[in-house]
Amino acid sequence: MKSSIYMDAHATTPVDPRVLEEMLPYFTERFGNAASRNHAYGWEAEEAVDEAREKVALAIGAEAKEIIWTSGATESDNLALIGAAEMAPAGRDHLIVSTIEHKAILDSAAYLERRGFRVSWAPVDSTGLVDLDQLAALLDAKTFLVSIMTANNEVGTIQPIAEIARLVHDHSPALFHTDAVQAMGNMAVAVREAGIDLLSLSGHKVYGPKGVGALFVRRRPLIRLAPLLHGGGHERGMRSGTLNVPAIVGAGKALEIATQELESNRRHAAALRDRLRERIVSQLDGVFLNGHPQLRLPNNLHLSFARVEAEDLLREIPEIAVSTGAACSSASVEPSHVMSALGLGTDRAQSSIRFGITRFNTEAEVDVVADRVIHGVRKLRALAVQPEAS
Repeated sequence: MKSSIYMDAHATTPVDPRVLEEMLPYFTERFGNAASRNHAYGWEAEEAVDEAREKVALAIGAEAKEIIWTSGATESDNLALIGAAEMAPAGRDHLIVSTIEHKAILDSAAYLERRGFRVSWAPVDSTGLVDLDQLAALLDAKTFLVSIMTANNEVGTIQPIAEIARLVHDHSPALFHTDAVQAMGNMAVAVREAGIDLLSLSGHKVYGPKGVGALFVRRRPLIRLAPLLHGGGHERGMRSGTLNVPAIVGAGKALEIATQELESNRRHAAALRDRLRERIVSQLDGVFLNGHPQLRLPNNLHLSFARVEAEDLLREIPEIAVSTGAACSSASVEPSHVMSALGLGTDRAQSSIRFGITRFNTEAEVDVVADRVIHGVRKLRALAVQPEAS
């Protein structure tokens, strides 16, 4: 057994050795600039980029020309929201996002609000599902974009994306964007079937490298986005800059593997997740599952432990990499915006731990993690009830 155990897959994943092997030649032997059209080095790099683009497109049921390379999902989210706002027809100034989106969406929305756009926040219920009736009530003729994430990065709740997209298109002339970063590799994503207009994804959440992402931009009917970066007109004029060829190659390979091994990875993650939960709840009372009990990512387990501060629990299990459900600062510990949006209360939020199962985790590791968590919770609860010394 390793001295440390990684279970924070929603933050990042290790690079799959098969991905690394695919990337390595593009650092040294095939180092050309994909925009250099005058010699073989550039042609080779461009071919590699196009092959990776095909793999990403295949993973989501799109066309290769609809994939725009970015530096990561944060840039993809920014480009989707701000780029769509810049190109919105006159008078269309209304944006809708859910209250549990990633900060890349929330902060982009706040930026647009400061620029004079109207922003509405679609609420969710206590399991993290968007309230469709309230979303429909927010839509109007001036809505240019709705952004709802496919699966939440904290509590793992999966949204009915196809139903949401249909609602958006039926009730307004708006585009529909989804941040699918956590969904990729954990569930099937099909942009055509779901009616998705724009979709963000990331390399490092699917066992690929950091620093690379992509944005699906539908071509029929054509969607135009104003670029955030200028200089060269790369990526259909939407994202200028020399392409990170090794990372792009890695992202393509990572998505290819994720697509080919989707079902086996889902079964593996779900089995370990359920084993972890069953071992913990069989030994501890006052353990609560956060997020939807069924409509959730197979690799996500988000638990609250009554009468325990999550930060204290993390200090009891330093060899295990997991995350808390709170955003910490030097002055205070505040509940995450996701837990607040679910309306579960400060105590529940500040006692929550997020476990993110990776494809490399084992049953033996799950058992060690469960035992360490159980021991830590029992210890902290015992300390909490001890009488103070006189």
